[in-house]
Amino acid sequence: MRFKSPSLPELHAFLAVCQLGSFRKAAEALYVTQAGVSRAVLRLEQHMACTLLDRSGPRVVPTARGHEYRALIEAHVTGLENAFDRFGGRSGMHKLRISVAPTLGTRWLVPRLPKFRALHPDLEIEFRQFHYDEDFSREDVDVWIEIKRPTRAWPRGIRARYLLGREIVPACSPALAAGLREPGDLLGSTLLQHTNYPDNWALWLQTAGGVPAPPALGPGFDLGNNLIVAACAGMGVTVIQPALIEPELESGKLVIPFRRAANTERGYYFCSRAAMAGNDASDRLAHWLMSEAEASAASVQWAA
Repeated sequence: MRFKSPSLPELHAFLAVCQLGSFRKAAEALYVTQAGVSRAVLRLEQHMACTLLDRSGPRVVPTARGHEYRALIEAHVTGLENAFDRFGGRSGMHKLRISVAPTLGTRWLVPRLPKFRALHPDLEIEFRQFHYDEDFSREDVDVWIEIKRPTRAWPRGIRARYLLGREIVPACSPALAAGLREPGDLLGSTLLQHTNYPDNWALWLQTAGGVPAPPALGPGFDLGNNLIVAACAGMGVTVIQPALIEPELESGKLVIPFRRAANTERGYYFCSRAAMAGNDASDRLAHWLMSEAEASAASVQWAA
């Protein structure tokens, strides 16, 4: 069977603009971008081969054809919403689509999700692909956990709240740590590096270790997870956020040889559109994440 009717996102965008008289207000109500609403309505108009909205005045209003079309579809779209409320897979469920930096997601967030689900059984977290240099214009993501870059400002309309990960510390296997008496000894060690942040070692050695000499860097890895695996295998010493190696510190696979941290001014931030302020699902997730981040910072097991 071939369906000729437009998609629901297009109908939702059209009806929201009709009801609110503004693309901006419709975007806020639908938790998408204003450009996304505009594109959806334009696709609908192209599909219907007519102009449905008059955009010439201070308030967007339906054209004559728009009024006619709205009268035909509004009750049916409302009926679909009511049907979902009654027969949706899980009544009362809310969904948040999240994009999170891969290593943080794998090593810190996902292991904690069972606890979140127990506290909030009505809120489903659905992961979306992480994009480096995110511009926050995607319509398939509701919230992000992003890496803050010191030279880059958050885009307008994005609310960002710090979670964790500004500080980095050296970490290595207990066998390697046994040969380290002072930070300067690291210059004779194999220094595993994150290729996206090659200055991390110089930053830690100079600001936390008091070692001005430039380090000779060893093997590089483009993912923090691989860097951690290499350090556990005894390939060398890494410098990394303590939150990412909590299981290894607890099990003793890794230790932190020097109780000194350097601030990278980056860190992980919970990001959402300003239009989502007051959204219950987003607020509950943000509150829980901040609680977990505080607990994580307090529970770091330092090595002697």
